Amino acid sequence: MIHIPAYVDKLLTALREAGFAAFPVGGCVRDGLMGREPSDWDLGTAARPEQVKAALSGYRLVETGLKHGTVTALTSGGPVEITTFRTDGAYRDGRHPDRVAFVPRLEEDLARRDFTVNAMALDPAGQVIDLYGGREDLEAGLIRCVGDPAVRFGEDALRILRALRFASQLDFDIEPATARSLLRGRAMLDRVSRERVFSELTRLLTGPGAGRVLREYGEAVFQVIPELAPQAGFDQKNPNHIHDVWTHTTMAVDAVAADPVLRLTMLLHDVGKPTTFFTDEAGVGHFYGHGEAGAEMADGILRRLRCDTAARERVCLLIRNHDIKPPKTPRAARRLLARLGEDAARQLVACWRADNADRPAAVRERNLALIDEWEKLLAEALAGPAPCFSVKSLAVNGRDIMALGVPEGPAVGRVLARLLELVLDGEAENSRQALLEKAESLPESCCKSRETDV
Repeated sequence: MIHIPAYVDKLLTALREAGFAAFPVGGCVRDGLMGREPSDWDLGTAARPEQVKAALSGYRLVETGLKHGTVTALTSGGPVEITTFRTDGAYRDGRHPDRVAFVPRLEEDLARRDFTVNAMALDPAGQVIDLYGGREDLEAGLIRCVGDPAVRFGEDALRILRALRFASQLDFDIEPATARSLLRGRAMLDRVSRERVFSELTRLLTGPGAGRVLREYGEAVFQVIPELAPQAGFDQKNPNHIHDVWTHTTMAVDAVAADPVLRLTMLLHDVGKPTTFFTDEAGVGHFYGHGEAGAEMADGILRRLRCDTAARERVCLLIRNHDIKPPKTPRAARRLLARLGEDAARQLVACWRADNADRPAAVRERNLALIDEWEKLLAEALAGPAPCFSVKSLAVNGRDIMALGVPEGPAVGRVLARLLELVLDGEAENSRQALLEKAESLPESCCKSRETDV
């Protein structure tokens, strides 16, 4: 039996004591049947929004979607959405019903839902109400539309991406008729806002079935990111690679931790390959500069999808650097850390490992040794008594440099930048005394006689 937490049960009790049928519905029932703790609880009720507000007058309520019958109750356990049973009218924009009609019966409400695994409810005795075979599909690991899939996707094109997202997150297959319909209707995704596309895509990417879903339904993904389409079937003609670019991309997604930034990076890391490809005289394929080209393309893609700035910039930074060789010396490691910062440097290691996972065995082992050595250098660089990879981390600051007689202005910055170079190159210790001594000995062009900078 699915456990209903007390804060949800109190809402159900209040609605039922007011004379209205009320049931947990949708994803919370699905998750409970799978033995998972539901991340949120949604309730369906015969009460209309104004009746819900009256029955729950003791709660703080948010009118999140009155047009569609939804009121959100803020409880001690978190927000709970309460939606009036409804049927939907025509979806002329392919995203939203033109109108909704409130209905008194749960059965009518379940009939409008997207997938069978999301079209179940719990009755007051805790028994599952399942009119469309949702439990059977859960056991079989299938995502199946309620009713005719062409109708479901035609009503709301976002359901195409939702089907892929659920297949990835639950690691399920998509029922054949549903799969055929979503691929046939993929052009309807052009109607969906880029923000909603990005939200569903990110959730798809972080699921355990992400790589498989991307491989099987690449055509739907290419509909929203057409820049990826040239990768499908693209022969790399290079002994360092096994698969075409798209297959390699999907395997690299699976090989990295399920973090949105890392998975977006691996999805887009080789987007620049087809545009930079050429073969040498021996017929071997090369992609020189594809990291830089890919970073520029990824920036445009992520801007179009309304990705947040911090994530976009980090993804592009990682793509730009993903094809460089791991540093082999402490000096090179320190310089890379200075350029990227610790967090990005660690993420780059994860990207190298993921990129390396789909390689011929000999190549994979050779690259793995280089990556392991870089991680050792990274650990050593960070373990020092005063690790320093930026001007802000220097043991001296601008006031210290001006105290030596360097005039305020650009000359101070030049001195600090030179001191950082010396620390990174291992030619100076990051201590106040050592750096001041170095600053005193710097050429006049860097230091205090540059009165033209005043």
